[in-house]
Amino acid sequence: MAPQQKPSAELVLHRPPSSAMRLFTWDEIQAHTKQGDPGREMWLVVDRKVYDVRSFYLRHPGGSRILMSHLGEDVTDAFEAFHVDKSLVKKYLNPLLIGELAPDQSSLEPSKNESLIMDFRELRTTVEKMGLLKPNTYFFMAVLLHILLLDAASWLNFLYFGTSLLPFTVSVVLCTMSHNQASWFQHDLGHLSVFQKPKWNHLLHKFVMCHLLGASANWWTLLHSQHHAKPNCHSKDPDIDMHPALFALGKTLSVELGVKKTKYMPYNHQHKYFSFTLPPLLFPTYFQYHTFYIAFKKNYWVDIACMLSFFIRFFIVYGCFLEIKSLLIFFFLVRMLESSWFVWVSQMNHIPMTIDYDKNLDWVSIQLQATCNVDHSWFNDWFTGHLNFQIEHHLFPTMPRHNYWKVVPLVKSLCAKHGIEYKCKPLLTAFADILRSLKDSGELWLDAYLHK
Repeated sequence: MAPQQKPSAELVLHRPPSSAMRLFTWDEIQAHTKQGDPGREMWLVVDRKVYDVRSFYLRHPGGSRILMSHLGEDVTDAFEAFHVDKSLVKKYLNPLLIGELAPDQSSLEPSKNESLIMDFRELRTTVEKMGLLKPNTYFFMAVLLHILLLDAASWLNFLYFGTSLLPFTVSVVLCTMSHNQASWFQHDLGHLSVFQKPKWNHLLHKFVMCHLLGASANWWTLLHSQHHAKPNCHSKDPDIDMHPALFALGKTLSVELGVKKTKYMPYNHQHKYFSFTLPPLLFPTYFQYHTFYIAFKKNYWVDIACMLSFFIRFFIVYGCFLEIKSLLIFFFLVRMLESSWFVWVSQMNHIPMTIDYDKNLDWVSIQLQATCNVDHSWFNDWFTGHLNFQIEHHLFPTMPRHNYWKVVPLVKSLCAKHGIEYKCKPLLTAFADILRSLKDSGELWLDAYLHK
């Protein structure tokens, strides 16, 4: 990682502030937003302007937690990364404006690498000019078509070949493939990267996530936005909430558990029990319960109706061929295989990387230390839904997946310039690294538990 550099003159805007604007220093902002302070203010900085989100955070479409995790910080790059229609969003921001940074203040906090961010913003401008944030709708319609064809092939197989063991197995595989490809496609829709107009992404997201997969689109958006904002940051990224209940993750956090003599599980054996716990059971148990729980809690009635339509369709279509016992076995086999596929792919890019408390790093640094890539190939791209390009996806969350490979050379050049490692590995190595990292963190926990 490149060393932190002195504030860059290019990032400090030497323009006279509006006479009506209150001027803030970073010391003042951080003093008023200090975590644990009962009188803590809810201030964020976007493009040198200071906003008080207290009256808005509960209504934030991406969830309140994502705003709470950034209090007292400059969030310009996150704002740019997440929002497609920035002019619309700024209309909501304007009433929240309370001031701006004083002219002598840097645009970023001292903990952030300004030189790196300046170069990244230039890169983002280049990406926009190249049209890499514009989707090819035909590509995504082909993705949707192949999902529907796999789904249709699953039940047509029963129709033409019966329900003996071989056709049953083939239909399980076809249905699992359809569901996993739908999972990657809903991910595209949730990131608003399929259509240029957000509303079309939202509408199709409901169809794919709720009707084709039986989960809440709004539930996914709440959790996944938090993950992207603070990846691998303990208590801020819901994707690592399995620490410490099931696993000890990251070097620092694992040692901390050992020192505190915390032992919810035999963490030194977690690399052994991971494969037959989290991958096959995440979807059939926790996710299936949690998506309904959040949908009911937050009154996502449209999502609930569409989710129920998935179960009605699934059990009617396959109930025409299978008795109830075989139907339930079919359903849970598909869910377990779908879950295993998803977990191995989604965790190969993150678990082996840095997992720690939030250090308030700049946008580029926090994304790169928490992600890695897997080799580009036709199969890898299809099997992972292009999430083998995890670095590019995290830096540009709204970029359509068919353009990831085009921006790779630019990102590699940025990393090389600033001395940041750009990690890319073979698919099977990435899977094995999950277990290696779990083994390492489990051993660190055991050593601290026994000797510290």
